[in-house]
Amino acid sequence: MMDSLDTLLGNGHTRPRAGRKVLVLFGTRPELIKLAPVIAELRQQNYRPLVVSSSQHKGLLAPFLKSLNVDVDIDLDVMKADQSPNDVLSNVIAGLDRILVDEMPDVVLVQGDTTTTLAGALAAFNRKIPVGHVEAGLRSGDIASPFPEEANRRLITLIASFHFAATEQNRQNLLDEGVSDRQIFVTGNTVVDSLHAMLDRLRVSDEITDLIAETAGQKRILLTTHRRESFGDAMSRNLEVLARFVERHENVSLIFPVHPNPNVRAATEAILAGRDRVHLLEPLDHSDFLALMKASWLVVSDSGGVQEEAPSLGKPLLVLRENTERPEGIAAGVSKLVGSDAARLEELLEENYADPAWIDSVKQIPNPFGDGTASRRIVEALRSHFAPKTEPEVARTVSL
Repeated sequence: MMDSLDTLLGNGHTRPRAGRKVLVLFGTRPELIKLAPVIAELRQQNYRPLVVSSSQHKGLLAPFLKSLNVDVDIDLDVMKADQSPNDVLSNVIAGLDRILVDEMPDVVLVQGDTTTTLAGALAAFNRKIPVGHVEAGLRSGDIASPFPEEANRRLITLIASFHFAATEQNRQNLLDEGVSDRQIFVTGNTVVDSLHAMLDRLRVSDEITDLIAETAGQKRILLTTHRRESFGDAMSRNLEVLARFVERHENVSLIFPVHPNPNVRAATEAILAGRDRVHLLEPLDHSDFLALMKASWLVVSDSGGVQEEAPSLGKPLLVLRENTERPEGIAAGVSKLVGSDAARLEELLEENYADPAWIDSVKQIPNPFGDGTASRRIVEALRSHFAPKTEPEVARTVSL
């Protein structure tokens, strides 16, 4: 593991705090959602955030930038049709390297486990610039699932200087892999910060307002599915189960913001298009998505971010995965793991339709992912490091 940031800076040298530059990198919608409150906190505490987007998912980012009040300073614009992880990795490293040389940031912040995140960490490491890893320590236990995210997050751990772990379990995962406790900060998850901010200024479009009115009195299922391991037969079988479930129950509707990936679009059109009480939508901005989640009876998803957002809004979640790097939701009882068997999904849908006890209980369960102050803790950790060594060190573990 990387030693403390002092090693990178050399001989305990610290630069003046005022005006310190922090490069914040994102490329996908979940990264932007989780880094937006960190960017806001950096500005509030007199840092100079340099906001860089790889545009790994360019079309999905645009509406979120506006709703989250994030201005991009530099856009690497790497997205192209049918891009592979290697395409993204090489293009982000090449584009970011020039920025690192020109701007010389004091630290690079990356979030999560995307290919953009790995590329940013590698580019910074090769320029001997410290890396801060937001949402460090997630582990599924299977390096091939989710792919390539599990491998990405493990590789980033090897080179990061700051490990901002969302939960105590994440911290323990890092300790088990040999990361120094001095480099780990348990902060909570910044998605909770983002949700709190968004709920305070929620602006729902006319389209979604009308859809919520149209489906009033129905049990709304909000579906998201887009992961590579869900493509093909697995996704088709799950969509068929959901289609049958809606058909059997006249008071159930399915709402599905369809990911633009051609694999998702093809399966969706073949199985769900034209069905009664099935509403297929284009990708939504954050306000509209949160409004739908708030109005839902049940959430069904293979998304990592949704596993955190649903319990933050008190909504029950069925996780369309074989395993999860967020076991806290399962342990707390706010989500249930479906696995790869579509018959299990059908069983859980019918079981909870017949007996709503679990669904009704979720809203009473405390959020296992934090209290909405993770961004402040992250910036405090940076300030504590860069401050003169006579100042008290920030606490590395907090009660969530």
